[in-house]
Amino acid sequence: MNPWMTLDDGTPTIADYALLGNCQGSALVSRAGSIDWACMPCFDSPAFFARILGEPGGFWSIRPRGAAEASRDYVEDTMVLQTRFRTATGTAVLTDFMPLHPDDRHNDIGLHSPSGLSRIVECTEGRVDLDVEIAIRPEYGLTTPMTLRTGPGTLRTRGGPIAFTVSTDAELRSDGALMRAHCGLEAGEDATFALMTGDPWEAPPAVLDADAVMESRETTISGWRSWAEKLVGYGGSHRALLRRSAVVLRALNYAPTGAIVAAPTTSLPEEIGGVRNWDYRYTWVRDASFTIGALAASGCGFEASRFFDFFGNATAGSLASGQGLQIMYGIRGERFIPEHELDTLDGHRGSRPVRIGNGAWNQTQLDVYGELLDAAWKISELGIEIDSDLGSFLANVADRAVLRWQDIDEGIWEVRGGAGHFLYSKLMNWVALDRAVRLAVPLGADAARVTRWSDERDQIRAAILTEGWSDAVGAFTQAFGRDELDASVLMMPIVGFLPADDPRMRATIEAIAAHLTDDRGFVYRYLTEDGLPGGEGTFGICTFWLAECLARAGEHERAGVLFDLMAGCANDVGLLAEEVDPATGELLGNFPQAFTHIGLIHAALAIEAASPEMSRLARDAMTDSGIS
Repeated sequence: MNPWMTLDDGTPTIADYALLGNCQGSALVSRAGSIDWACMPCFDSPAFFARILGEPGGFWSIRPRGAAEASRDYVEDTMVLQTRFRTATGTAVLTDFMPLHPDDRHNDIGLHSPSGLSRIVECTEGRVDLDVEIAIRPEYGLTTPMTLRTGPGTLRTRGGPIAFTVSTDAELRSDGALMRAHCGLEAGEDATFALMTGDPWEAPPAVLDADAVMESRETTISGWRSWAEKLVGYGGSHRALLRRSAVVLRALNYAPTGAIVAAPTTSLPEEIGGVRNWDYRYTWVRDASFTIGALAASGCGFEASRFFDFFGNATAGSLASGQGLQIMYGIRGERFIPEHELDTLDGHRGSRPVRIGNGAWNQTQLDVYGELLDAAWKISELGIEIDSDLGSFLANVADRAVLRWQDIDEGIWEVRGGAGHFLYSKLMNWVALDRAVRLAVPLGADAARVTRWSDERDQIRAAILTEGWSDAVGAFTQAFGRDELDASVLMMPIVGFLPADDPRMRATIEAIAAHLTDDRGFVYRYLTEDGLPGGEGTFGICTFWLAECLARAGEHERAGVLFDLMAGCANDVGLLAEEVDPATGELLGNFPQAFTHIGLIHAALAIEAASPEMSRLARDAMTDSGIS
């Protein structure tokens, strides 16, 4: 099965969808032209289109009558999607986007975005007949609102905490449960649709006529491209994938606060029919810090500054009161993210439960200190100033790493089977102190403090090299005193703890390649008991980590093959989920997943840097400089 095709019964797979976003909310639209997921005005708002999670979730479908071939792509460097339908009688192009405000340009992308969805259908050849169906179901399908006609071509809902206004130049009618329209378009003709959300207790938003929708499309394209002008250093054979990944990461940034969500969805399963279905519409310290690092590689420093502003507000008072840092926060800085199950939705292809919130919010994960300080170090390398308030906060983070690195935690993978001395957590505490030493001046640290950080850093290093190594396995392992492999140890050369060609690291890389992969080469996180029922797929970022490590170890050809294998799982518009089904190659988990696109960016840049041509240029540069 082609992993981004629909199933034989017409059911869309996860990879059948494309993301729409405006840096505040999100939507997913299938290749068949159905918006089956939409959260507005914010990423964590209750979905009013949720059919991707089963009945009775709502949807908005625009599809040709009868058989049609579909192909699609984003307008370059934007989140504006174009789907081309070819029927027996003609061709039509459907353009979908979440509109930007005219002031949403450059670093302000998404800051003033209206809360809405716009759709334009244009017949480019012959005649095409299309059917339109809109089923607005607020609060994950719990509510079926009334529909009221408020003017020519305008309908407004009543019922629930959000009011929806739909305006169109097509003849839109309502039977109470559904809004419907039929569009018979000849070449050169078009139809426009706009859905806006608003407060039901206030005046409805201004109705958008056809000219306004058309103008909004150009404004949105222009706005995204004005931001993408800053994407530097993304070239070579992977240019399109790199730029698409960067735009996706930016689309997952919540512009009003600077928060960054791990993914725009909840409960897309890690195993079809399984129970590992989680809500990722929150800001993980780890994922957000990695996102900052990936964007920093392209020169996007503004997003880093905004994230640290957000994080400073979200965590204010935590370290001083001895609470420590949470692993995740809400997009407005919320600390309480309770997890509960919805029994009103059937789940994606029967994968239940559907969860809202995430119970891992109160886990202990000690890697967060290193990820924050590593992100700060990367933005400092770009010449971005760390002000005194941020410096003081980061110094306290480093002090916290000194106090906590010897504690047990649940680790990077948020296992629910008990805490342990996970190697990755120790590694990232080493990173925290290593970066703190390098940033001593902007962190305002005196000599005694720096000495303490340096000494403790060396103790962590010694502990990892002795207690993290297993003679029985001949590799670094998941946790101190254990023999199980874990893909997270591949971060050791990536963060500079050991070079990838160190014999111990090479042995670890080969052990993971041999024993922690499926028969095609995709990498599992681990193969140990984690306290959860069911299974999961191979992990995208872990596969990219292995590719990056191979490149750093001089295995350029192997790295390229593995990179192409994982990147080849991207759907037709370049999007990747969290995991890959080991049996079918189907994408699994929340979608699109920031973590996976982060891994793609770093692996691609590492492979390019390790290429024979780049190595030759580096040697030539050294010769020209008189360096032998």
